[in-house]
Amino acid sequence: MAGETKNFGLRNWPPAPAIRPFELTARQQKLVDMARAGLAEPFRGISHPGAIAQGLVPTAGPGASLAPVVNAARAFVACLDADQWRSACLAIDDEAWRQWSNFHPWLMPRSGICLADLSQAQREAALALMRETMSETGYGTARDVMRLNEHALEITGKPEEYGEWYYWISIFGTPSPDEPWGWQIDGHHLNINCFMLGDQLVTTPVLMGSEPVLARFGKYSGLRVFAAEEEQGHALMRALSGEARQQATIGTELPWEVFAGAYHDNRHIEPVGIRYEDLPQEGRERLEALLATYIGHIRPGHSELRWAEARRHLGDTLFAWIGPFDDSSPFYYRILSPVILVEFDHQPGIVFDNDKPSRDHIHTLVRTPNGRDYGKDLLRQHYLQWHRDVLDQRLKV
Repeated sequence: MAGETKNFGLRNWPPAPAIRPFELTARQQKLVDMARAGLAEPFRGISHPGAIAQGLVPTAGPGASLAPVVNAARAFVACLDADQWRSACLAIDDEAWRQWSNFHPWLMPRSGICLADLSQAQREAALALMRETMSETGYGTARDVMRLNEHALEITGKPEEYGEWYYWISIFGTPSPDEPWGWQIDGHHLNINCFMLGDQLVTTPVLMGSEPVLARFGKYSGLRVFAAEEEQGHALMRALSGEARQQATIGTELPWEVFAGAYHDNRHIEPVGIRYEDLPQEGRERLEALLATYIGHIRPGHSELRWAEARRHLGDTLFAWIGPFDDSSPFYYRILSPVILVEFDHQPGIVFDNDKPSRDHIHTLVRTPNGRDYGKDLLRQHYLQWHRDVLDQRLKV
């Protein structure tokens, strides 16, 4: 069934600009134009000049089977009716892979089926797929982001923009133990892309964020996200000497968004900042701990593989900081190597009305440079080995 023409689910916003319920502001039009320009570019991936060994994603060993993920995906697909299936199930190379975004839902269309339109049992099946793909910590963070999106609804009173179940899930290809397939969840502050082939797993791009990061009242009062990511990044900078901090700092004005967010699949990230080998011992340990926090969102077995790959490239890893360094100011940091890109950013208000970045609005991003996001390189090599005719046809397009 995968590969038929998709439709848009009950809560999916149609893509035709003529039926948007409002006129775009200049800033919104700029975002839409940027998105269309980014999607029009053939995928190349985040570029990094460092050396990387060519080949497949590291092979999974014993204890890293993806059978539980396959079974969870099959169970989710099996509980959909025919119309829901047509919305949720897409071809393995559907362009919807690259159409995720953190934008306002009316600006660009969502693919897949909205969790708000599913029954409780169907929703639980979708969450089970997320839970099997991620670690306990990773899944917990993703669910907390969704819960804080419900808190954003409590603050704004805008059910057309915010809510715990206002997320779209897609299945790409047919869940299989030996053929390529994947899934995506897409919505405000939660964008996860997972590609699988056999027991190999690619879990990028992943954007997770929240505004606010702490629920001060309401249904989820006391819930907080990204404390470790914020505190560990700050602690790494604190472990540096004044000279080393200066070397790590690449700017003073925070970017309006992470550099490699939605529609920036081909972004070139300059290898600037302070190198791992130039960090003091405590700095090296803190950088490794910070990387482990992000990589630890992946399911057990595969997170160890990803960490081993990151460790092999620590010599080519850089840490960069933007903004002041003190106990209260917002900041940006990133970790860049040939095999992983991590970004953390404090943002201006959207739920709130502050026009300057604050520590109450955070975006985090993880990508795999050198053409490996969405499992693109893994799929290409699969085609090259087993389906050369398909690859030849794709190269002609």
